Amino acid sequence: MASKTFNMKFFALLISSFAIIQRAIAGDPDILRDFIVPPNVTDVNGDFFTFTGMRALLGGFPTVFKVTKASLAEFPALNGQSVSYAVLEFPAGTTNPPHTHPRASELLFLTQGSLQVGFVDTTNKLFNKTLQAGDVFVFPKGLVHFQYNDDVKFPAIAISAFVSANAGTVSLPNTLFATGIDDNVLAKSFKTNIATIKALKAGLAPQP
Repeated sequence: MASKTFNMKFFALLISSFAIIQRAIAGDPDILRDFIVPPNVTDVNGDFFTFTGMRALLGGFPTVFKVTKASLAEFPALNGQSVSYAVLEFPAGTTNPPHTHPRASELLFLTQGSLQVGFVDTTNKLFNKTLQAGDVFVFPKGLVHFQYNDDVKFPAIAISAFVSANAGTVSLPNTLFATGIDDNVLAKSFKTNIATIKALKAGLAPQP
């Protein structure tokens, strides 16, 4: 009897452990239907599941770094599907500044040009690589990462997939220097002076 009770407890603990692991590694919450239709949509057909925003990419190449997203905000059919998409266009010499995606890991596929990429883990170790067209690189969820096209002549194009319909983006330059954090706090944090902080704030260009 004792052995049977032990087996039952062990089995229950094992099942609970699997449930916790599944919840820990999951992206967006699971849904209890095939897909979610917004309240203002009454006629659901193939158009609802089609995103045409990438057509703009066929109209020429930008002169500044640009991200074209297919995430929940742009494509409501992604709600509950735990996926989203972005195309990153890098003119020569441009960068996607250090940033994080708090709700998703990112799988980047370089389709054109070359690109320096990297991320920093929680021990402050940098993992970086120069990618060539056809290479794929993964940025773990929530870690600070960047991309940089250091080619002075040729552009680069990358496609990123995310394991969330709404990965979120926290741009470090914008978060630190364009949100009103007190200059004294920033100066002490970076061991510099207020004049330097003001210069950084003044020179920060808007990010896409």
